[in-house]
Order: sequence, then C-alpha cells, then structure tokens
Amino acid sequence: MTSLEEAKAAVVGDFSMMEEWLDKYEYLIDLGKNLEPFPEELKTDDRLIKGCQSRVWLDCRSDAGVITFRADSDAIITKGIISLLISVYNGRTAAEIAADDFSFLDKIGLRENLSPTRANGLVSMVETIKREAQQYV
Repeated sequence: MTSLEEAKAAVVGDFSMMEEWLDKYEYLIDLGKNLEPFPEELKTDDRLIKGCQSRVWLDCRSDAGVITFRADSDAIITKGIISLLISVYNGRTAAEIAADDFSFLDKIGLRENLSPTRANGLVSMVETIKREAQQYV
C-alpha cells in the first residue's frame, strides 16, 4: 500500500494532467461510477453526512486502528467526490486520518471549482471523515 502522502500526490498528479475543469468533472464522475456498491441496508439516517445538499452515506469501520470506509451518494458528482476521498483515506490508520489537513483538495482546486452547495458538502464530507477517524484514535 502506498503512503498517505504518495496517495495524495497521485491525486494531485492526476488532476494536474487535465487542464479543463470539464475533464476533471468527468474524472470525478468516473470515480463515482467505479465506487464499490453500497449495501441498501446501510443507507440509514445515522450514516447520512449532514450538510450535503445531496444524500451521502458513509460507513466507517475500524479494525486494529485501521479505518475502512464505504460510501454512496444519490448525485453523480458528489459520489465521485466521496469516492476520491475514500480512495485516499481508506485503509489508513485513524491517527493518520485525524492528523491530516486534507490540503491536497486545495492543490487540485476542488473547493473553488464547485458550486457553493457542493463546496459546503465537501467540507461536511471532510469533517465527517475526520470525526469518524478521531473516534478510533
């Protein structure tokens, strides 16, 4: 498994290869399409991320301090965003996730290229992932 820094650098590299934001949105959509299927029985209110305009479910499990995430969304770009986050943070230790600053999202320009409601949703996703990890530190 690659280190957290290597995973974040790979995302920055992927996004830097695309000049147009339309291409970057297509990339996010593709990530969402490749997200592991999320069991319907896990689509419960306690797994919904608050603050997102669309519905985003996040399931978090810890095994010996290693966090496993699964997620889904009813909106295709949002599904891609949560998929991107999971691709970076899945399988990391709770301490690694809780201590990370998620600054790679600024390096790829994601926040400033989303609508205000999606940008708020991104902040909610990040806060929820950090909060989930902090419970296991």
